[in-house]
Amino acid sequence: NDRERIVVTEIPYQVNKAKLIEKIAELVRDKRLEGISDLRDESDRKGMRIVIEIKKNENSNVILNRLFKLTQLQESFGVNLLAIYQNQPKTFNLKDMLWAFIEHRKDVVVRRTIFDLKKAEARAHILEGLKRAVENIDEVIELIKKASNPEQAKIALIGRFAFSEIQAQAILDMRLQRLTGLEREKIIEEYAEILKLIQSLKDILGSETLVFKIIKEEMTEIRENYGDARRTTIELDTSSSDFDVEDLIADEETLVTITHSGYVKRTDPSQFRAQNRGGRGVKGMQTQEEDVVTSIYVTRTLTSLFCFTDRGRLYSLKVYQVPEATRNAKGKAIVNLIALQPGEKVKAILPVTKLTDNEFITMVTRRGVIKKTALSDFKNIMTKGIIAINIDEGDELLGARITNGSSDVFLCTESGMSIRFPEEDVRATGRATRGVIGISLDEGDQVVAMETLDRSETSQFEILVISHTGFGKRTPVKEYRVQSRGGKGILTMRVSERNGGVMGARQVLPNGDVMLVSNRGQMIRINVGGISEQGRVTQGVRLMTLSDDEKLVSFETIAEEKVETPSDGGSDPTSNGAGPEGSTPPSTPDTPETAH
Repeated sequence: NDRERIVVTEIPYQVNKAKLIEKIAELVRDKRLEGISDLRDESDRKGMRIVIEIKKNENSNVILNRLFKLTQLQESFGVNLLAIYQNQPKTFNLKDMLWAFIEHRKDVVVRRTIFDLKKAEARAHILEGLKRAVENIDEVIELIKKASNPEQAKIALIGRFAFSEIQAQAILDMRLQRLTGLEREKIIEEYAEILKLIQSLKDILGSETLVFKIIKEEMTEIRENYGDARRTTIELDTSSSDFDVEDLIADEETLVTITHSGYVKRTDPSQFRAQNRGGRGVKGMQTQEEDVVTSIYVTRTLTSLFCFTDRGRLYSLKVYQVPEATRNAKGKAIVNLIALQPGEKVKAILPVTKLTDNEFITMVTRRGVIKKTALSDFKNIMTKGIIAINIDEGDELLGARITNGSSDVFLCTESGMSIRFPEEDVRATGRATRGVIGISLDEGDQVVAMETLDRSETSQFEILVISHTGFGKRTPVKEYRVQSRGGKGILTMRVSERNGGVMGARQVLPNGDVMLVSNRGQMIRINVGGISEQGRVTQGVRLMTLSDDEKLVSFETIAEEKVETPSDGGSDPTSNGAGPEGSTPPSTPDTPETAH
C-alpha cells in the first residue's frame, strides 16, 4: 500500500517501554511529531515489537531521526574513562584507550617471543650436542662403557668432545632406541627446524611491523572464532549541532505544485515530457471539483521555501517536507505543513539557501505597490509566520523575488501594460512596512506578473507573455526600455476579446521550457524556442488548446533538460506523458495562428 513502518525490537538500557510508547503518542497528539498514522505494541514472549505506522508519502528516515531526538528511543550515557596507565592515573579518550590496548598487545607479543626464543635456543643447544654424539656414536659409547659412574662418563664426554654439561647430560639421558638410523635422522631434522624458528623469532623482535602484523592476525582470529554482532553500535552523535536531518535527504531537483484550495505536492520534473505548441497537455494534478492548480515552482529538496501569503505573511518550509507524489496525485493540504491563518493563501514561494546582507526580497502587490527588504531581516521565522509586508485593505500580495540590489524590476498588468525600472528606485525598508508605488494602474486593471532583470545578461533573455485563453509570444528584453518607477508603462501585449487579457509574464531563455496550467488542472510543457518571437504590440500565437470554459491560471519556467518529442511535429497522444486517455492530436497548422 506504498506505506512504510518503523519496527522497534530493542530499546536502550533502563528505558521503560510503556513510558516510551506514551511519549510517542503524546508527541503525535501535540503535533510535535507528524507523519505517524498508528502506534501499537505487538510485544509477546518471542520478544519486543513496537510498530510505528508511517503516513503515505512521508519520509520514514526523517521521522526516525525525530524519534531519536524527542524520545528515549536513543539515549546517551556518560563514561568516565579513568584508568591506571604505566602506574599513573589517566583520563582516556577512545583513541587513547585503543592505543593503550595495542601497546599492551605489543608488550605481550614481544615478551612471548623472547620466551619462545630462549626456549628454542635451549633446545637447539641440546640438539647440537645430540647431533655430534650420533655422528661419533662408537667413540661416545666406548667412553661411557669405560667410565665407572655417570659423573665420570659426563667428565669424559666433556673432555673429549667439548660438550657442555647440559649437552653431556642429555647424551647420557638418551635412550638406546635413539641410536637407530631413523631416530638419528629425526634429530638432524629437528635441529634444522629449530634453527629456522630461532631466526624467525629474532626477525619478529627486530621488526615492529611484524609485531603489529601478529597483533592484527590474532585479533582477526579472535573475531572470527568468538565475535558476534554488537548490540550497541557506535554512530554519529545526532545531538551535536553539526548534525542535521538534511544529511539524510538527497539534494534533487523537484517540481512543487499548489492548487487554489491549498493542496501541495512535489513531483519529479521528468514525469512531464516536452510537447510542441498547440498540444492538449497531460494531467498534472488530480484536483477536487471547483479546485484549480494555481502555481508550480521548480526548486531542490534541500532548500528552504519562503512561503508568502496574499496577506503579506511569510512562512518557512523545507522542500523535503512537502510530500512527494505521482504526476496526477492530489497532494496534501498545505495547512498541514505550515500554520496558515484562516482564509490565507500562498501566493509566492522562494527557494532560499543563505540569508545574506547584500540580497533582498522584493515584493509586489496586485495594486502595483512594491517593497524591498534585506534578506538578512528574515532570520527568525516562527512557526506561525512573520509579517513580510503591510497590505492595504482590498489589496493582496502578487509575488516576491530575491534581488541583488542592482537589478531592474519588470511589472506587467492584465490590460497588457508593463514597466521596467531600476531596483535602486525602491529604498530598502524593514519587514513591517507598506512599500511604494511601482506602476500606476487604470481603473479595473491589476498587476499580474513581476520579474527582476539582470542588467548584465538582459541581451540573452526574452519576456514571455501568456494570455488567459492560451495565446503567447516572446519579446526580447531590450525592447523594454528603462523608465522611472511609478509611471503607467508601455504596451507589452495587445489585449482583445480573443486572447482574454494577460495572465502572466516570465523572463525566459530560448532553449528553456515552460509549463502552462489551466483551471481544470491540465498541464502542458512547451519549449520556449517553439514559441513565436514577436514585438511588444502584438497578440501572440496559440500555445495551448483550451475548452470554451477553460482558461490558463499559471505558468512557470522549467530547467533545461533533454526530452523526447514526436518526430512528426505534433503531439502524440499514445506516448507516455503526451496527454490524458482519450485525447486527440491538436489540429494546429504548421504556421502560427495569430490573433487579429
